[in-house]
Amino acid sequence: MSTTIRYTLIIPCYNEAEGIPHLREALQPAIDRLMREGGVEVIFVDDGSTDGTGDLLRAAFADAPLVRILTHSRNRGLGAALRTGFQAARGEIVITTDSDGTYPFEEIPHLLRLMSEDVDVITASPYHPGGGIEGVPPWRQLFSFGASFLYRLILRSSVRTYTALFRAYRRRVLEEISIEADGYVAVAEIMAKAIRRGFRIAEYPAVLRVRRFGHSKMKILRTILAHLQLMARLIRPERLSPPIPTRSPSG
Repeated sequence: MSTTIRYTLIIPCYNEAEGIPHLREALQPAIDRLMREGGVEVIFVDDGSTDGTGDLLRAAFADAPLVRILTHSRNRGLGAALRTGFQAARGEIVITTDSDGTYPFEEIPHLLRLMSEDVDVITASPYHPGGGIEGVPPWRQLFSFGASFLYRLILRSSVRTYTALFRAYRRRVLEEISIEADGYVAVAEIMAKAIRRGFRIAEYPAVLRVRRFGHSKMKILRTILAHLQLMARLIRPERLSPPIPTRSPSG
């Protein structure tokens, strides 16, 4: 008997062994809720971890038939991990989130409430008037806000946040958009391309918090350079044609 799957939850992981013992307990209520609301599969992408993350995930979810752990033989980056997850996803709604507690798993059902018929993408948005930031180092706040501000100007969009992994997509969005970046900038690339394609974006007011376990793997200078390169590619077409009009249902 086949199980109906409406949702796919993709969680990229890289050297997250410290947090895995807490992960099952934190994630289970959200899984149970999504099972009642149409069925869910969970895909962990172990992106070449060297600290036993993959083995710990397999042990933690050994009795969960709708949980899959996909593995990269080497660390390839967040964008590559997302591509692997997207290619394997079977749900009509694809959710991505961090494994480290940056956005609590219990907020997933609240995020999904914005997925109305006239919405294609929902993104967590700490820069929405109803959002906020708690405990995040000032340098990261400046980086995240600055990047999102520049993308908003370049794309002439009302969307406020471009760097949050915590999102939900209709499958058709991911089928029409190709991700070229391998690193963290892939998250902004997806949003920028969705806006340029005219997909409808909603923002979920969320609180960005410092990660609960482990430490960030982001190489800040490399990530800044990647964002600047993406912005340069986005600016050039603007000289040739006007942007596709978009709107954000959440304002």
